[in-house]
Amino acid sequence: MPFQLSPGVAVVEKDFSAIIPAVSTTAGAFAGVFTWGPVLDPVTITSENNLVSRFGKPTDETAQSFFTAANFLAYTNNLLVVRADTATHRNAVAAGSAVKINNFDAYDDSYASGSNSIGEWAAKFPGKLGNSIKVSFADSNTWNPIVNDEDFVAGTTYVIATLGDTDWNAVAGTVGLTYAVGDSFVADDTDTGTGTAYAPWTYKNEFDTAPSTSAYATSNGSSNDELHVVVVDVDGKWTGTAGTVLEKFAFVSKASDAKKSDGSNNYYKDVVNSQSKYVWWTDHTTGVLTSVAGVGTSGVAWGTTSGTGIGYKDLELPVTTTLSGGVDDLTATDGQLQTAYAIFANAEQYDISLLPLGKASATVATYVINNVAEVRLDCVVFVSPQDVSSGDVIVGSGSDAVDALVAYRDALPSSSYGVLDSGYKYQYDRYNDKYRYIPLNGDVAGLCARTDYTNDPWWSPGGLNRGQVKNVVKLAVNPGKAERDTLYKSGVNPVVNFPGQGTVLFGDKTLQAKPSAFDRINVRRLFIVLEKAIATAAKFQLFEFNDEFTRAQFKNLVEPFLRDVQGRRGVTDFRVNCDDTNNTGEVIDRNEFVADIYIKPNRSINFITLTFVAARSSVNFSEIGA
Repeated sequence: MPFQLSPGVAVVEKDFSAIIPAVSTTAGAFAGVFTWGPVLDPVTITSENNLVSRFGKPTDETAQSFFTAANFLAYTNNLLVVRADTATHRNAVAAGSAVKINNFDAYDDSYASGSNSIGEWAAKFPGKLGNSIKVSFADSNTWNPIVNDEDFVAGTTYVIATLGDTDWNAVAGTVGLTYAVGDSFVADDTDTGTGTAYAPWTYKNEFDTAPSTSAYATSNGSSNDELHVVVVDVDGKWTGTAGTVLEKFAFVSKASDAKKSDGSNNYYKDVVNSQSKYVWWTDHTTGVLTSVAGVGTSGVAWGTTSGTGIGYKDLELPVTTTLSGGVDDLTATDGQLQTAYAIFANAEQYDISLLPLGKASATVATYVINNVAEVRLDCVVFVSPQDVSSGDVIVGSGSDAVDALVAYRDALPSSSYGVLDSGYKYQYDRYNDKYRYIPLNGDVAGLCARTDYTNDPWWSPGGLNRGQVKNVVKLAVNPGKAERDTLYKSGVNPVVNFPGQGTVLFGDKTLQAKPSAFDRINVRRLFIVLEKAIATAAKFQLFEFNDEFTRAQFKNLVEPFLRDVQGRRGVTDFRVNCDDTNNTGEVIDRNEFVADIYIKPNRSINFITLTFVAARSSVNFSEIGA
């Protein structure tokens, strides 16, 4: 409370309403190979349609990654996706050799300033899909560009603007036909005439009116700054229909300082870069005239700030460019996948809880468990086994399949932050009209997310009540009872098809080899929730005094939260110890604060014993122990 030197009223407000906050437990993260999308730059995906829009449809090479992510999203709606970097993928460009522009940082570092050798545009991301992108733009001078007969392009439609001393000659093959002003014709090499004609811009009808001078340029004394830009699906690779216009940018400006009426940026470079899903701007066009039509003054270069008397150079003709040179590289090495997953080790930047791996070698799985989950201590890694020698899907039944599954498990570390299922499912790929084997770990992680919604994170995701797996035609390995016994003893959670009851996750073990409460998924996730939530609240005790008042305040914060978890069947009992017994003078002198929180977690039922006892009619049940 401040000291007052004269009479007065000081108002001081104290806030004792702090609570333990809710924390995210359903957010997933995944890294894999895709045909499109930013590289090594996490993107939040909320649905399968959103996944297609941002990372492209699945191919034979990307199906394992795509459907692992899609299967997780079938149970929930929050997945952070990273596209792995591969060695030889390249972005399609307008001119010159293709380049590698993985994401915005790569673009900003090397291409944002223009004046490079790749032309006006580059595909936004690496991959062959960029080769189906065409960009066309026009200004007021090229909306209906005037041409002479020597400028004709064979096959292009022109309209007669003016006549000279003689009418235009007929199109080759048509005898004696002449033209009048306003007539149109398809140019042929034999077309000649006096007067002028114009060729309407191919995409003129996509806009209401021609570009001219913006209100912003007019207010600054400039002119001729507007452009119309279109992005087109040349081959139909994006939409299924060749020639479809993907994006339109109307009345954007050649002036670097241009603003719209609402104050937002209208410079064509910045508008396209920030709004387009398909292209980066990489340079101004060289196809411009030195003068400005209708003004009679020398034009200034595009990108110059507006000002009194400035007219921006006209285009000579509409500039239409199909990008080329895009290259796919859809095979990621173990090292490249590790680099992608390493991004998620930053717990402060990425709030995630569930990490499905898709198709991953034991090397990748071990790396992610040891260097992401065990470092963060707030997420669980989900793994599906593959043949350790070939990387192939393990298919079949009996001892050979079980031995292969156990061999993969033996190559993984003991950790309560890892979960291993029994393999792959066969599912339909509607994008390519075929069936594929896809790892089950996306589904198992999804079951955990769905359990969070229907119950709480400390409930088991397995069993007939909450463990139903979606979109299964058949399982690569469908273990019987004897096989499940072997797998479960090794820490492999069987996924089983029960006739008439569906395909079910029939286990809830973690990869922890040591028998303890943490060898179960629900207990590990319970402690993640408790530790994450209480630690978040504990940050507000930093730089306070370590005295009786602060310690009591902390207990009053934590105990109601744990009582709520207890009421929701997460724990059977708890105790919070935070007093002078564990905050001794020595602890206080080291500027430390200690709280001991004791938890008795609830356990899921894994084994049921039903004992049936037959008794004579004359026997009382109490006599035989009932």
